[in-house]
Amino acid sequence: MSRINNEADFKKVLESLGDVQQRQVAALFVKHVLHLSDDKRLERVIKAAGDPDATQEELAAAHKIAHAVTFDSHARCGAEGHWTDQAGYFVARAAVAATTSPDHARVGGPAWQAAMSARMAYTSMLIDDDSEQHSAHTECEWQWQALTDYLKA
Repeated sequence: MSRINNEADFKKVLESLGDVQQRQVAALFVKHVLHLSDDKRLERVIKAAGDPDATQEELAAAHKIAHAVTFDSHARCGAEGHWTDQAGYFVARAAVAATTSPDHARVGGPAWQAAMSARMAYTSMLIDDDSEQHSAHTECEWQWQALTDYLKA
């Protein structure tokens, strides 16, 4: 497969993946932004999501944890709307997507939803980051490369 370098190809390839591949790729996307959340429960969630041999029970438990983290993160955002807290919320949303079965996934499938939430997490971090070390395109391009590398492996 040649390098993915645009959104149309990215989405098309994601939609062509099988259920386990969707989960594994979604887990890659979440893992990349995991540092934007301070909730350690997400590490267990992503471990289960990325495991090709995870049982339905393990995935259901991980999904439940991811939902709890989403709720807790949303509650922390509060009226102040701190963008770093919002980033943690979107990381949790990406983890929910990664553990959602394709039958129950939103438009585009679990990997697409995880990618979009991971990008929202990254964007939220950028709003509060004045270091100029990051660009808005970095996460998107990283995901394209990560998917290309995953398919080559």
